[in-house]
Amino acid sequence: MKESEIRVHCGKKTIVRKIWKNLCTAIVKCDAAKTGKKLTVNNYSRVTSNTYLSDNVSFNGMRISGAGRVEIGKYFHSGKGCNIITDTHNYEGTMIPYDKTDIVRSVKIDDFVWIGSFVTILGGVHIGEGAIIQAGAVVVNDIPPFAIGGGNPAIVFKYRDKEHFLQLKEAGLYN
Repeated sequence: MKESEIRVHCGKKTIVRKIWKNLCTAIVKCDAAKTGKKLTVNNYSRVTSNTYLSDNVSFNGMRISGAGRVEIGKYFHSGKGCNIITDTHNYEGTMIPYDKTDIVRSVKIDDFVWIGSFVTILGGVHIGEGAIIQAGAVVVNDIPPFAIGGGNPAIVFKYRDKEHFLQLKEAGLYN
């Protein structure tokens, strides 16, 4: 293959990638209750009509399911294959293993949160500003601001340097 043929091939790939990103973004914009400015959806993602997205949200393959409200703050970034699940079955109801009642709980994610690939977040969780969730984690409890958590179930194992974080935020150095 000649160099000029390689450039043309890469050019076609780039066009297809742009079309794919635009389609994925359009699907999220259509389905969500609200989207902010500069939504980026790099890979197939689905949200519910009870999803509220702030400015500069970036999905790389997110699935939000259930009837619960999901609020995602500004400058949110996610890895591939992430899930937010707001419904669960009632296992303490009138039947075994569970009855026909859904337990619905909301999820709130504050500004500047980064979650790694293949993270699952369950209903009733609040993730604080600047938190980082390690790839593969299952978040079943709140994660405080500036915390770094991971595991199944996710636990906090470290904190970001809060002073440094706030200096970057004050200077407007966001990605």
